[in-house]
Amino acid sequence: MDHRPRGQRRRHPCPAEQRRCERHGQQGGLAVLLDVDEHTGGFGGARAYLADPGAARPAGVMIGYPGMDEVVVGGRGLWRARISVHAPSEHSGSSRSAIGAISRAAHLLDTADLPGPPRPGADFLLPPKLSVTAIHGGQGFSVVADRCDLNVDVRTTPAFDASDAETLVRKAVAELDAELPGPAPTRIEEIACWPPFQLRPDEQPAAALISAARSLGISVRTKTAGPSNIGNLLAGEYGIPATAGFGVPYEGLHGIDERSHLAELPEVYAVYHEAVLDLLGAS
Repeated sequence: MDHRPRGQRRRHPCPAEQRRCERHGQQGGLAVLLDVDEHTGGFGGARAYLADPGAARPAGVMIGYPGMDEVVVGGRGLWRARISVHAPSEHSGSSRSAIGAISRAAHLLDTADLPGPPRPGADFLLPPKLSVTAIHGGQGFSVVADRCDLNVDVRTTPAFDASDAETLVRKAVAELDAELPGPAPTRIEEIACWPPFQLRPDEQPAAALISAARSLGISVRTKTAGPSNIGNLLAGEYGIPATAGFGVPYEGLHGIDERSHLAELPEVYAVYHEAVLDLLGAS
């Protein structure tokens, strides 16, 4: 019995199914993986599958994110770090004018300067992006905080990669410590790093998915997504090409009223069915 969480269980094509595929001119097999650890960014199910020596190594992956207008063929990468800013602690009513950790952190955020949008004609059309996604520091009203922690998320591109992102943040931190010294150097802890990825429209499995949609009268265009996804993990760590989006229409993505239009589910199923037959050599 497979005792792993349900979302991490796998299904391999059985020998009889494999023989049936070969009799009908199909080559290879199809596996479905449902990963309950996707939204954390841990991808525990996919990692467990790929680490299993008995698992078939996929030649390509199609990830069913929603949206019927686009086939997502790439995504920005990311470089994430936690920055700890220090300062002397004192009473907020003190007559002295020491700069607190939160004020130092705010000054730090003003110094990070990302490059602008890519020039026209560039293959990767998205610019890099820096976001501060969490700030923790201080308590109450009467004490000036002696430490402030920032979560920084930098979305990277082929022209501005993880090394560039780290250099940018370290430069801003060095300038902060030189201009407004604290009792301890500002600390940078790298949390995660994924490279950007992008398939050409004629690369598989993107080509099969695009061709299948258009053959069934669904107009689609290719897109490189701003957010990262498991396609970054597959491309960067395992060399597995992946699409990361074609599915039912949706509204309110990641909002409290997030919802999908299930009426189009048969059309989406038909597109994937046609694409899989194409990839297996049966169409």
